[in-house]
Amino acid sequence: MGNQSAKNHGAGHIIQSLVVNLLITVSKGIAAVFTGSGSMLAETIHSAADCGNQGLLLMGVKQAQRPPDAKHPLGYGRSVYFWSFMVAMLLFSLGGMFSIYEGFHKFSHPEPVHNIGWGVGVLLFSIALEGYATISNIIEIRKRKGARGFMQYLQETKDSDLVIIFGENAAAVLGLFIALISLLAASYTGDPRFDATGSLVIGFILVGVAIFLSVEVKSLLIGESADPSIDYIAREIAFRHPLIQEVINCITIQQGPGEVMVCVKIKCLPNLTAPEISSLINEFEHQLRFNCPEVRWLYVEPDLQEWKDKISASK
Repeated sequence: MGNQSAKNHGAGHIIQSLVVNLLITVSKGIAAVFTGSGSMLAETIHSAADCGNQGLLLMGVKQAQRPPDAKHPLGYGRSVYFWSFMVAMLLFSLGGMFSIYEGFHKFSHPEPVHNIGWGVGVLLFSIALEGYATISNIIEIRKRKGARGFMQYLQETKDSDLVIIFGENAAAVLGLFIALISLLAASYTGDPRFDATGSLVIGFILVGVAIFLSVEVKSLLIGESADPSIDYIAREIAFRHPLIQEVINCITIQQGPGEVMVCVKIKCLPNLTAPEISSLINEFEHQLRFNCPEVRWLYVEPDLQEWKDKISASK
């Protein structure tokens, strides 16, 4: 139930950002037509791409909620990571590269900006909306990061959808300020190359953010270990259990937001019977699941080397 609510909460942030970006895209598009600004057009394309990206993230969250089946026995949790990676690629191509192209084009063929009031008004409106969405993301990240630093959380978290949304919104806010400065500079100086430069800078920012996000999500997509605390707790439980000597090996895999698979090999006290081993494994599993509710799949293997030695000696 906790995993499901976490997914729904993540979807809530995506929907919030989608509504904000739809409003901003329309307003930017209108301003781009009235002003003829290259940086405003770049921002319009950026916001339109963000809308499509958030639609893909929503689809990923929906797919991740599908139950396991015969073809995917561990469920579909990694669907979120796949679509998050696709979003990073689209942010790189549709957002970043197009803005860079538009900047070079406007720089080579400068056109004066006009109706500056439209552009300034829309940009200020967009900054307010994007700022609200970004602050909302920051508040949620602070709730989840615990004692970790902000950047450490962004690099280590398994909540790829929240990181993607924050990255998009933060890049959007920065891009909006740059577009505003560029538009005002082009209008004040009468030199449209300031506007073209703004489009270039926005493009490079989007490319940088996209590369950062793709690197972080790629690790989750190919199979990243879960939070180290799960390994620590498993070893603590084993240490305190009177019939377990040690944890020989513990492998954790993040299968999706709030979904972890754990494989543990433990060394038990010698001369235990099969029912005793079965009982201690059940106790171990119960305690680990109680302390780590995100563990959805748990496989515990006892080390039976002594039994193998006895069988070999009897031959």
